Amino acid sequence: MAKIVPSVFGADIGRINEQLQVLEKNGIDLLHVDMMDGSFVPNIAFGPDQIKMMKKGTKLQFDVHMMVYEPDRYIPRLVEAGAHMITVHQEATTHLHRTIQLIKSYGVRAGVVLNPGTPPSTLEYVLDDIDCILLMTVNPGLGGQKFFQSSLEKIRKTKAYIGNRSIQIEVDGGVNAELAKECTLAGADLIVVGSYLFEGDIEANLEKLSKGVLTE
Repeated sequence: MAKIVPSVFGADIGRINEQLQVLEKNGIDLLHVDMMDGSFVPNIAFGPDQIKMMKKGTKLQFDVHMMVYEPDRYIPRLVEAGAHMITVHQEATTHLHRTIQLIKSYGVRAGVVLNPGTPPSTLEYVLDDIDCILLMTVNPGLGGQKFFQSSLEKIRKTKAYIGNRSIQIEVDGGVNAELAKECTLAGADLIVVGSYLFEGDIEANLEKLSKGVLTE
């Protein structure tokens, strides 16, 4: 069984407190928060100050996905803002191992993000140091994109590559209820959902998504 992780990037920013309360009421405990620098990806979103303000209004734990170059500069502030887990792009830092160690030095879970074209084999020498691998199932930085079907095979290969290590596989991008089920069957543990969840009735969409991930 996988866990649904709503992405606040898909929420209505004008109703954010209301929508976070709906998520909490329906049993969600982890929120995916995208941090974007306008350079590594085209958009700018959710810096440490905004994350800290948002954290004050919710009991949800924050899974912060850093889409920024030189992430080490911001990690201390994200920890102070209340991040529960921080994931950094393998493609965005020159010294990946050092960045992972910095995150873990604060007692925070550390993960690595792979773009659609980056194979899991690039993580060979950090596998014993990470808690999560986040597989982008669209190109990062823009909402509403179509899920890459090749991602399902990548999930399966990543699952095999991890072996018996206690590393979670997270997927992010273009996921709906049917794809949530397919990703779960392929081996994903955390299913990030943005646009699909927040467009329309959040509670009804959560129910559809939950049925997809509650599969043997």
